[in-house]
Amino acid sequence: MTTAQLIAFNLTLLAAMAAPGPALLYALRQSVAGGFVAGVATGAGLGLMAALWTAAALLGLNAVFALVPWAYLVLKTAGALYLIWIAIQLWRNAHQPVSDSAHPGARAFLGGMLVNLANPKSVLFAGAVLVVIFPPDLSPGTKALIVANHFIVELIVYTLFAACLSSAPARAGYLRLKPIVDRAASVILGALGLRLLFGR
Repeated sequence: MTTAQLIAFNLTLLAAMAAPGPALLYALRQSVAGGFVAGVATGAGLGLMAALWTAAALLGLNAVFALVPWAYLVLKTAGALYLIWIAIQLWRNAHQPVSDSAHPGARAFLGGMLVNLANPKSVLFAGAVLVVIFPPDLSPGTKALIVANHFIVELIVYTLFAACLSSAPARAGYLRLKPIVDRAASVILGALGLRLLFGR
């Protein structure tokens, strides 16, 4: 593995993180509603699960999905249902106080992990990126380095994200618009869940 390959992987990862999706949306809401600590804990959970998907891709889980389609279908269905459940909770609790609507501490971390676990397409994406960027004969140590690098990049990005969004102006704006923001987030997450459930 060369430095250029690692840089290419990180640039691709940053581009993927910037694309709107359930992870970014969940991190945004947690950071604004729950504050910096909740945002960082959520980001750590999101980053760890994303890094584990990369580890799975390095270990050939995408090949397993190709050989055993029902395993992918089970994971995809469970993930879609989880996203839809989050959407329903957001809609129902849109008028609840912030302290009741943002998950703190360990629950934020677990919530982040579950959101990224909810999309097994991540392992297919990771597998495609890894095949394009890295040579096939990576040593176990190099694979571990790629996974650790992935987690660190995600943690840094989500920490910066939380620092920006947990500021007083961002929080005040969210409090003013909480019912609208939460229900918009509910619709988006629900649509993503339905797309994952019924999409190919």
